[in-house]
This record gives sequence, structure tokens and C-alpha cells, in this order.
Amino acid sequence: MSELLVLRGVIEATPDEVAGVLLDVLPGGRSPLAAEGTIERSGHGEFVVIRDGSRLTVTVDQAARSVAEQGEWWYRGVTAVEPDPRGSRVVRRIFNIAPGHQWAVRMVSRGPLHAAPTAFATQLEQLSRELGAAAWVELD
Repeated sequence: MSELLVLRGVIEATPDEVAGVLLDVLPGGRSPLAAEGTIERSGHGEFVVIRDGSRLTVTVDQAARSVAEQGEWWYRGVTAVEPDPRGSRVVRRIFNIAPGHQWAVRMVSRGPLHAAPTAFATQLEQLSRELGAAAWVELD
């Protein structure tokens, strides 16, 4: 597994407050990461959602304050909430989990990696509105 992209933002709310919203990812949930599609199966902290013919496995880890979304062959995105002196830091990491086929991943991942910063900023904005707290993307 190799890390392809890391995005960071800050929300002026406690980690528990942010995680309370962010981890509410079942369809219809308050999280900007809430799954859209049909739940195929659900288990303790994990479910599979079918959207546009693709399967996405979503795993919620309450203790780690994180949500992992894993596609069928190359994609894994992990969003976690960490303490920060200003409130909370939200960190989004995108990984290549494909065994081999690096050339194919480079081609297929271009679109999602290019779109990720805008999507992350939008998700922070949605969290900000839901929590009534200031939020911003940290630029490296």
C-alpha cells in the first residue's frame, strides 16, 4: 500500500464533536462522507455500499475517530479526526492498495486525485456548517 495524497484541515470544535458528525456515514447520515447507494451488507462498524455498479467498503473506527472507504481494486481513502490546539485536525489520506499494475493505477487515479482537494474543502465546509464552527484547509 502506498500513500498517494494527504490533505489536512482544521475545525474549531472538539475532536469528539467533529467525529460525532464525520463518523455518521450510513446513508442519510450527517457526515459529508455519508454513503450514497444501496447497502449490500452491514456488520459491526463496516458496510458495503453499491453505487453505479461499484462496491465500496466503508469501515468506521470509533476509537480511532476514522472512516475508511475502500474500492474494489486500487483505492483506499481514510479520513481521521485528531486533536489540535485550535480544535480538531481532519486528515484525509488516499492510498493505492493495488498489488502491482502501477501504470494502470497512475492512469486511473489521475481524476480522483485531481478532484480530491476540492472535495475535501467541500467536506470541511459541510462539517463547519453542521457544527457551527470555523474550518479551513491547511496548505502545505
